[in-house]
Amino acid sequence: MSRVTVTHQDHVAHVTLTRADKMNAMDPDMIAAIIDAGQQVAASEARAVVLSGEGNAFCAGLDVMSFAAMAGQDPHRLIEPRTHGDANRWQEVALVWRRVEVPVIAAIHGVCFGAGLQLALGADIRIAAPETKFAIMEMKWGLVPDMGGMVLLPHLVRSDVLRQLTYTAQPVDAAQAERWGLVTTLADDPLTAARDLAAGIAGKSPSAIRAAKRLIEVAESGAPRADVLMAESREQAALVGKPHQMEVIAAQMQKRPAVFK
Repeated sequence: MSRVTVTHQDHVAHVTLTRADKMNAMDPDMIAAIIDAGQQVAASEARAVVLSGEGNAFCAGLDVMSFAAMAGQDPHRLIEPRTHGDANRWQEVALVWRRVEVPVIAAIHGVCFGAGLQLALGADIRIAAPETKFAIMEMKWGLVPDMGGMVLLPHLVRSDVLRQLTYTAQPVDAAQAERWGLVTTLADDPLTAARDLAAGIAGKSPSAIRAAKRLIEVAESGAPRADVLMAESREQAALVGKPHQMEVIAAQMQKRPAVFK
C-alpha cells in the first residue's frame, strides 16, 4: 500500500502522506517513501512543494510497532551508516526537504508529534490549522529527538523553549507554537493556504528562488561574515541579466505574468 503520493500541477509538487487510518504515523515503509518522494521532487522541475497529510492528522509520529521493532535492534545501527551524506535514513526524513532546491511548504492539521514535527521542520514554511497540536514527543518514550530536530529547532525557537518542549514532551496548541516560532502562520484551511502560497512562489523566477534558498542556507549555517557576503555577490552575479531576470523585468514593464522557459 502506498504511504506517500507525489503529484505535479502548475509547477508545484504536491507530496501527501497517505496512511490516514494510522494518522500518518511513520513506519519503515513510510520513512522510505518520504525520502523517495523528496528525491523525486528534487530531480523534477517543480518550483515549489506542498507537504501535507491525508485524514485527521498531519503525522502522529512514529508507529508504535516501529518502536517495538527498534527496541530489538542493535542501537548502534542508529549511528551508522550515514546513508545520506551526514545523515542516517531517520534524519533524512526531515533533511531531504532542506536538500530540495525549491521552497517546501508544510500544511499541518490535527496533530504534529515527534517524527511528524521533525518532518515538518524540514519545510521552509509551516502553515497550521488553529486546532493543531504540536509536541516533541520522544521523551514520553524515554528517547531524545533524533530525526534532524536538533539541527533544525535551534534556528526556530529560543533555547528555553527548545528545552521545555524536549524535556516535557507536552503538546502545545498552534497559537503557542506560532508564538514560539514552530509555526509560520495559522490558517483555517492550511492546505489551501499552502497551495496558494506555493502557486505564488512558482510564479517567481525559478533561478532566483533556488538561489535564495541556497543563500539562506549559507546565511543560517554560521558561516563567517565574509563568506555570507561573498555568497550574496556570487548568487546575484549569476542572476543579473540572465533570461529569467530579463523576463521578470519585461513582465513588470508590460504588467503581465512572467513566463519562464
